Amino acid sequence: MTGITLDSSIATVLGSGKKDASKAKALQEKLGMRTVGDLLWHLPRTYLKTGEVTEVSGLVEGQPLTVVADVVSTRVASYQDRRTHRQAFRVEAVVKTDGPALRMTLFARNKGVADWQAARLTPGAKGVFTGKVSTFNGNWQLNHPQMVMLTDDPDDARAESARAMAESLKALFPIYRVTGPVETWDIQRVVSFALTVVDDMPDALPDWLRDEHGVVDLHTAMRWIHSPDDYGQLGAARKRFRFEEALVTQLVMARRRAAVRALGARARTGGGGLLAAFDERLPFTLTEGQRAIGDELEHDLAQPHPMNRLLQGEVGSGKTLVALRAMLRVVDSGGQAALLAPTEVLAQQHHRSIGAMLGDLAAGGMLGGAADATTIALLTGSMGKAARQEAMLRMASGEAGLVIGTHALLEDKVQFADLGLVVVDEQHRFGVEQRAALTDKAGAPPHVLVMTATPIPRTVAMTVFGDLEVSTLRELPAGRAPIQSTVVPLKDQPQWLNRVWERVREEVGKGHQVYVVCPRIGGDEAEEGQVDQLDVDDDGDVLPSVREGQLAAVEELAPELSGGALSGLRVEMLHGKMPPDDKDRVMRAFSAGDIDVLVSTTVIEVGVDVANATTMVLLDADRFGVSQLHQLRGRVGRGGLPGLCLMVTHSETGSPARDRLDAVAGSTDGFELSRIDLEQRQEGDVLGAGQSGFRSSLRHLKVLRDEKTIVAARDAAEKLVADDPSLAVAPLLAERVDELERSSKSDFMERS
Repeated sequence: MTGITLDSSIATVLGSGKKDASKAKALQEKLGMRTVGDLLWHLPRTYLKTGEVTEVSGLVEGQPLTVVADVVSTRVASYQDRRTHRQAFRVEAVVKTDGPALRMTLFARNKGVADWQAARLTPGAKGVFTGKVSTFNGNWQLNHPQMVMLTDDPDDARAESARAMAESLKALFPIYRVTGPVETWDIQRVVSFALTVVDDMPDALPDWLRDEHGVVDLHTAMRWIHSPDDYGQLGAARKRFRFEEALVTQLVMARRRAAVRALGARARTGGGGLLAAFDERLPFTLTEGQRAIGDELEHDLAQPHPMNRLLQGEVGSGKTLVALRAMLRVVDSGGQAALLAPTEVLAQQHHRSIGAMLGDLAAGGMLGGAADATTIALLTGSMGKAARQEAMLRMASGEAGLVIGTHALLEDKVQFADLGLVVVDEQHRFGVEQRAALTDKAGAPPHVLVMTATPIPRTVAMTVFGDLEVSTLRELPAGRAPIQSTVVPLKDQPQWLNRVWERVREEVGKGHQVYVVCPRIGGDEAEEGQVDQLDVDDDGDVLPSVREGQLAAVEELAPELSGGALSGLRVEMLHGKMPPDDKDRVMRAFSAGDIDVLVSTTVIEVGVDVANATTMVLLDADRFGVSQLHQLRGRVGRGGLPGLCLMVTHSETGSPARDRLDAVAGSTDGFELSRIDLEQRQEGDVLGAGQSGFRSSLRHLKVLRDEKTIVAARDAAEKLVADDPSLAVAPLLAERVDELERSSKSDFMERS
């Protein structure tokens, strides 16, 4: 017994020398490793095959690189050290990969060390080399190289430590995320030692559960993940870690679903004639999908526990109509329904369009109102005091059966008489806490319906994880014309920008209208609520974005176009920080055809429906995510006229940003694009409020790749919770679940 446990300090396995202390400090400060457990859970990010040279392509200046390579040539040269004025030596070597050759230079203070290094780097020798790549005189170099030789001289005593490392290497060499003075083989060496001395490694999965799902025990998984003999061992280890993470996550969700069901909700089964009267007046027939999903919602609303459903469908596919029918069903039951919209522009448009669809059915208590009519209240942050007070009074008294609003609905002083249904439009624009603030206003848990035109990664993640019941409208929107999408690469073809503005003139000349979308309002200020698209590497680190000059800004571009490329056309601007009356005036004028070109931020991303708008120009399009690009593109081609979307970018061919734009240009299928978005941006915090995706709370799972594992874990979790809610049969697993439930990331999923 060594007395070393997973909770022991990392220093107990690193050593006590000065270099060891320096490495321990770097691991603690840079990678957050403080215990032996932290070290063991720092899993390799990839593996190199030690029996063959590494395939190398797409090198980038300054990029860290670790490769298995063969030594091609070696020479020792002397030079005069400028600092000491003494003779020094350097060893120059060239190593060959399955790609470009790499030059390396190692420096030595005396001839003996130089000769030893040269002997290690004998032509034909094989080793693992790491460093940062650069170019010099047209040749690729590996700067400040570190190495482990796989073929050392057995007679050289000075190679003993390197030879011991080489002998410990398996067919697959683990590559870890490293920092400062710590190299990947430092971690490999210490991990190998730790696995031999740790006395106990408690396993959260009991024997019977591992046997049932065909996964190995924790200690075996740790050995195989850090030092696999072959891909079979590596695959078995990964399967274990992925299943465990999926199971713990699913158990949290299963417990919460059970808790929500236990809370109960008021069944909304109708009673009035509002929905029937509305259906009778519809000037068109519902699509098959709209009818089927309407039946699903009606069934959910009639249950004594809260509905928690996602309604997804393409832009313009009729989601709002489906949601409105559910809202009217709740009003028929004597309750109220609230529609939460992300922008004032969209809230006002919903208010106008729903009011128009209902007609006298929205004039409850008024002269000329229909017998079964209700009233609609609108609440936004910019409304005057008197208007706000009137709307809030109608909401609190129950007079307003339908309530439409923005974040203003979330304020503490906003009250409802009987909130039965919360509809969240474009749900990705709201955080978990914001949605919870609205649902908490109900006396009993309300039914919840969230809508999205293109599922963003977090939505897809929650969908696969089974948190939401899913309804999908797949029919193509009625009356929608095809949209041609084209990437305009200014990095390669800067003159094409002139053609963009010529194209705008041509469309206006045909009597059509055009959107021009910018990522900024003006100066250094971004649109409120706008999150720049971040490109990340496999480790979740942000990649630099390539662009020229400042990002396009509405307040700068609109006057520039009016006085230049688009002079003579009616150009107006629109952004989120304009006074509400001005925003409403501009949108009404654009809808009426009194504006030719609307220069806007993403405030027009959702809900804006102008049939005569045929063209959209997206400037600095690489600043937007896949879902947002698809949403913006959906603003054109809505009136039966062919649409055109021009995505202008400075990004380079082959960059993540350009790949994203090419994907959008190549597909109009929002569901396919949502998967591409998830693949590019990762899952985000599945249990938390984070939605950008580049710092995933999932350590082992990827939603698309591991969908079968997640579904299997969900089934196992449902069974475990149904049979044993406290998980008494698996106490260590219960501790893991409790820990996740207590964590700040584990916000209430049914509120998301």
